[in-house]
Amino acid sequence: MIKIVTDSTASLSAAQYKQNDITVIAQKAIFGTTTYRDEIDLTNEQFYKMLTEGKVHPTTSQPSAGEFEQIYQPLLAAGHEIVSIHLSGKLSGTVASANTAKTELETQRKKSVPISIVDTGWVAGARGVVALRGAEAARAGKSREQVVAAVNAVAAKMNLILMVDTLEYLRKGGRIGGAQAMLGTMLNFKPLLEIKGGVIEPLGRERSRAKALTRMVEELEARAGTRALYVVVLHARAEAEAKELEAQVRAKFNVKEYFLSAIGPAIGVHSGPGALGLAFYTD
Repeated sequence: MIKIVTDSTASLSAAQYKQNDITVIAQKAIFGTTTYRDEIDLTNEQFYKMLTEGKVHPTTSQPSAGEFEQIYQPLLAAGHEIVSIHLSGKLSGTVASANTAKTELETQRKKSVPISIVDTGWVAGARGVVALRGAEAARAGKSREQVVAAVNAVAAKMNLILMVDTLEYLRKGGRIGGAQAMLGTMLNFKPLLEIKGGVIEPLGRERSRAKALTRMVEELEARAGTRALYVVVLHARAEAEAKELEAQVRAKFNVKEYFLSAIGPAIGVHSGPGALGLAFYTD
């Protein structure tokens, strides 16, 4: 049987992980000398309160190779094969840790192990959808190679556009990427970003949150048209606006699948509170 492993930056709910039999390994948010496991030791509300009111800007840390081994070993011992689905290797060392764990297990056992590690190139709700498609393929009895192919096929069609209140959190977290060019030009503007090639790139800027949300819907229309749409609205402590965005999307597009995704600590460190995004692909 194929088992899906992913990390907590998928930003799925506990119910989604359980219903889809997805094993989750936690990313970490570090405030000073205290480490919190993403979505285990710290609720989203607690995290954003600490982020906005604390004096120390947090950092993040990916799971170690040893932690991956602890996840992989019991699954292998039970006779399962594993597809391990993670965020962009250009934004995190998570994939590297997973590969190191696989190599160590092969060294210990002196043979190859049935683990496929997938760098999706995506983060947050975009990667969550990719993990869900992998879980569906596994439930359908597909082989490990077929599950990986299904995951990669969806990843190749994915889009992620994001509005943030400020670029400062991305700058402090070292994940600003191509949006670096926008620094110093964003006074009284709301930045619009996208993921391209596994890294963060600038998409544009608008003078208000309302205009930025309108621009996001326009961008969705340009890319999706009337085709069947699989879409996630993601937010960082901005649920009311996220639901408004959902209403616009449902009214205007041919929505085949939708869910709301709350951005947790490991991504929220970089997005900051108030971020809103659309992750989507079409048939």
